[in-house]
Amino acid sequence: MTMRWTLLRSLAIAAALLAGVAPAYAHGFAGPGWLHPLTGPDHMLAMLAVGAWSAQVGGRAIWIVPSAFVGAMALGGALGLVGIAVPATEVGIALSVLCLGALIALESRAAIPLAAIAVGLFGVCHGNAHGLEMPGSQSPLVYAVGFLATTAGLHIVGAVLALLVLDRNKGRMALRLGGAATSLAGVAFVVRLVGLPIALA
Repeated sequence: MTMRWTLLRSLAIAAALLAGVAPAYAHGFAGPGWLHPLTGPDHMLAMLAVGAWSAQVGGRAIWIVPSAFVGAMALGGALGLVGIAVPATEVGIALSVLCLGALIALESRAAIPLAAIAVGLFGVCHGNAHGLEMPGSQSPLVYAVGFLATTAGLHIVGAVLALLVLDRNKGRMALRLGGAATSLAGVAFVVRLVGLPIALA
């Protein structure tokens, strides 16, 4: 284990622990902007998955894909801050978890421009939800900078964790299994939103 990977692992563990202490307010949020992306499992899983998928694709994707998500998220957040709701935002968020997990599970090597567009569409939904839930007492600029910074941090954590996994024996398969689990969580989010019954027999 090189010093580089030891440092990356330490950063990933520290960031994961920091994320884990955040309370889950879900909706009806009343905290600062930096905390908002940490208050729902759908947001967190999608943002971690963006980072992980970018690392799996490799090359320039590792910074272009997360940057596209954050940029689109800023646009969606701006719309939300002025009270404009993007149609089917919650469904888009749930689908982002399902689709990003599936892309990782399938080890998709999409062209970087297409990957950036895909995550950008999801980013608009996530940003819009954050913007719409801004507490009235918050400064819009400070709030937006907060949730964008946390989002970027989650992308970094996802990418670093994926790189650490890929560096290990059978790491590719482990990452794909993690993607499959993420996709299944996305299915659960979609089912919950649309109210479909799940047959047990």
